[in-house]
Amino acid sequence: MRQRPAHHEAHGAAAAVPAGQSWTAEWLDTRFDTVEEHLALDEALLEEAHEGLATGAVVRTWMAAAPTVVVGSSSRLDEEIDREACAALGVRVCRRPSGGLTVVLGPGCLMWSVIVPHPEAAPPIEQIHAEMLGPLQQALCAAGLAVERRGSSDLVLMRGDDAAALKFSGNALRVRRHGVLYHGTLLDDFDISLISRVLRHPPREPDYRARRPHGQFLANLHLGRARLESLVRQAFGAVAIRGTIPRDRVERLVRERYARDDWTNRL
Repeated sequence: MRQRPAHHEAHGAAAAVPAGQSWTAEWLDTRFDTVEEHLALDEALLEEAHEGLATGAVVRTWMAAAPTVVVGSSSRLDEEIDREACAALGVRVCRRPSGGLTVVLGPGCLMWSVIVPHPEAAPPIEQIHAEMLGPLQQALCAAGLAVERRGSSDLVLMRGDDAAALKFSGNALRVRRHGVLYHGTLLDDFDISLISRVLRHPPREPDYRARRPHGQFLANLHLGRARLESLVRQAFGAVAIRGTIPRDRVERLVRERYARDDWTNRL
């Protein structure tokens, strides 16, 4: 496992907490070799939050080096993916710790994660969606994009009426009693045609999709990785830098779960 820890923030500037946000956030910039390690890191940070070891939220982004299918914790593989197509194209399949439907990621698809401790108790699900997607929507709108929420956890580019809304961000969450993991995709310069080749039409969909195939339903932002990462940091006030990772937890979770075929293929 190879990672590049972030440089510590110069001069110890204080993090700015966005309006309505009750927690402070730190930015974690760590690069791993594999998708499995990134999935394990998200869960390791959630474990820390749930166990009362985190003093604030952690915000991070990452990008897979190669196209990879990531199924939800409760996804049934054959309902959502074309395994033969994945094998023929050399696209690996992983399973994440959160719910929701299958996504395809890789170069041009920025992944974002926010892990928040809740010492008293995690809030209701709809409140979590609003607290996570609202700030990101506002930051993207301030950057000049016409972005709205659709479904339970999608962000879309508006191209006129609702029937023309194009999804660029699908998100999922895992809630523990004292911590929340919220993470998802931000399509920026991704090969959307690949999604149609390896994924089936989803077994359930929000009304606004209106049975549109992947190629007519998804869109890229074309902001560039650096700009998009900056907007994620801005959305959650992640100015302070976290320079450490829960290395032992990540290695354990990869070994016991994310690198195991019986975890990926369990449904």
